[in-house]
Amino acid sequence: MIETVLALAAMLYLALQIEDKLAIPVPLSLIALAFLLNHLFPEITRFTPDPQWFAALVLTLLPILLISDALELSVAELKRHAWSLFYLAVVAVVLSVVAGLWLRDFLFGEYHLGVAATVLLFAMVLATDPVSVVSVFSRFEIPHRLKILAEGESLFNDATALIVFVYIGLHLLQGGKLTLGYVTEISLVVGLGSVALGLVFGLIGLGLLKTTENRIAEMMVLLMTGYAAFDLAEHFYTLLNLLGGHSHLHLSGILACIVATVTVHHWMSREEREEERQIEAQQALIERPGATRGLIDTALNALRVTLEERVRHLRNKEDIQLLGLVSNTILFVAMAELIELELLARYWHEILVMFVATTVIRALMMAKFAWLTRQTRRMTDVNLRWWGVLTFAGIKGGLSIVMLSMIPREFPFLDLFKAVVIGVVLLSTFLYSLILLALISRNAAVFRQELAAERRDSM
Repeated sequence: MIETVLALAAMLYLALQIEDKLAIPVPLSLIALAFLLNHLFPEITRFTPDPQWFAALVLTLLPILLISDALELSVAELKRHAWSLFYLAVVAVVLSVVAGLWLRDFLFGEYHLGVAATVLLFAMVLATDPVSVVSVFSRFEIPHRLKILAEGESLFNDATALIVFVYIGLHLLQGGKLTLGYVTEISLVVGLGSVALGLVFGLIGLGLLKTTENRIAEMMVLLMTGYAAFDLAEHFYTLLNLLGGHSHLHLSGILACIVATVTVHHWMSREEREEERQIEAQQALIERPGATRGLIDTALNALRVTLEERVRHLRNKEDIQLLGLVSNTILFVAMAELIELELLARYWHEILVMFVATTVIRALMMAKFAWLTRQTRRMTDVNLRWWGVLTFAGIKGGLSIVMLSMIPREFPFLDLFKAVVIGVVLLSTFLYSLILLALISRNAAVFRQELAAERRDSM
């Protein structure tokens, strides 16, 4: 176990150094290093003996990744970009699944996939990885609105993909019927229920935050808030059964966790803004002509306390980001264990077909979004440069493999799906990230100008 911890620390160190020296995003280096480590020293990195264990590991670490990324969002930004994010994270996912159903015979005609199987397959390969997107964006100065669209979509997209997978794909696979009433009911109950549950836990988290000024205790509150919302949402049927109901309903843990974290972060951001105003007020007192020694001492003491509070909040965010990096390292090492080169080689053609198909579909969805943004003032305008970035920000991640583990073992296309999903995850991580780097690097000067214009407009 000591060797495992040492290996994880060394991998993360190398990945961070590679990012600093060569501008290669951390996820790319981590996947390569994880595969190399698993190949050379398999006994050191034995995390997950099978996909079920991997799924449990992902579900354990996923809330940390969600909390880390959700701390970058604000309620004001979500309101401002609500329609854009709704299209990107909900409408685009649903339309992409519909496109997959329409193309299924053309793409995989020899397998004769049914509606249920097609929905399952496309839902898995549509789930994105927010960590990879954030890692790429952190290397550049890009317009804030573009960053919100890409990172917000990568967060909320996962919730939609998982809902489609469970409540439509698995529902049909188990012999359920798909009606407009069923889809409407599930969308409202799961969507609104998850948001409501997240708000409740967010408010509980706010109450706990007000009871302490200890930095570590504040960080624990953030983690407890996100994890509690995620866990109760995923096991909501347990609560219903305890209250006398007989239900198998579970809500979206991803959505509940994001809402709970954003709620707490909203309060923390308000505190930071208030602290900034207090700092400016104390500075004005100190610089005021004729200020007495006692007034200056009082102002300096208040300034010190305010700065300590602000630093405490910022360090909490940095610590959670560190936990997210460590969690991502563990996930990539675990994912390397699941890679079966023989299986990938056997289905290489199907992997390429799905990768190209999902890339083209995503490009068309983003093009449709760009067109819509020019038809209404309720959406952020998207130009050609932004369209390219949004298209290749659809990097896939570990959630796709979690969904893979939820498919029954007797499913006849399980090997095909396993190869396609893992293959698409690997290809998108490497190719999308490299293309994204090239696009942003090529347009770096223009993006800096757009960012400067945003800052001037906000003043």
